[in-house]
Amino acid sequence: MAIAAKRLGMPAIIVMPADAPAVKVDGTRAEGAEIVFYDRLTENREEIAARIAEDTGATVVPSFDDPAIVAGQGTAGLEILEQLGGSPPSPIVVPCGGGGLASGIALACSESEIVIVEPRGWDDMGRSLEIGHIVPVEPGAPATYCDALQTLVVSPITFGTLEDRRAHATSVSDEDVAEAIRFAWRQHELVVEPGGAVALAAALTGKVEPSEGMVIVLSGGNVDPALHARIVGEAA
Repeated sequence: MAIAAKRLGMPAIIVMPADAPAVKVDGTRAEGAEIVFYDRLTENREEIAARIAEDTGATVVPSFDDPAIVAGQGTAGLEILEQLGGSPPSPIVVPCGGGGLASGIALACSESEIVIVEPRGWDDMGRSLEIGHIVPVEPGAPATYCDALQTLVVSPITFGTLEDRRAHATSVSDEDVAEAIRFAWRQHELVVEPGGAVALAAALTGKVEPSEGMVIVLSGGNVDPALHARIVGEAA
């Protein structure tokens, strides 16, 4: 968002969790955006953003709860199909927080089985799909490396899309995620942030059985360098 606003010559205010990694904070500020911090466990970012928009006349751009956002994130699915020559892969294993990326890919790759992966204890989309209606993250959710996936409740748009596509769900622990980060670095020299590594973690641990035609989405590399160094060095 900060990059897009800068290129368009527009001001941007980003409502960001107070515990966001420094690399994300620094990167956002470097692009000229203003940051308003909030406590993800006690405050509501949607309410904060709505107040800012009312006070300033700005337009709120949600992180996942909007058809245009879902469609934009779904272009990752179009890229998958293009890279595979149009042949639909199955399954596609996707990290999931609010579900924007997963539901966008589910729409773009309509013939593919979709498997979403969440951090253990933050698996509200998986629980919602199992129950058949939206439920929030349960109280006392554990701390997790996966800051990008700590969404307290998903939206009707993303839940409805994944429910219609009969998506499957699983979750992984921080230990599983750390091993996936190490694997990506040592085997492929890829720097993957914790939230971006959950799908790989699910495959490496057998939560999702690896198979011919599977696509695993690694959805981000915004990890604090010190944290990444500590993780990849833990089992050296």
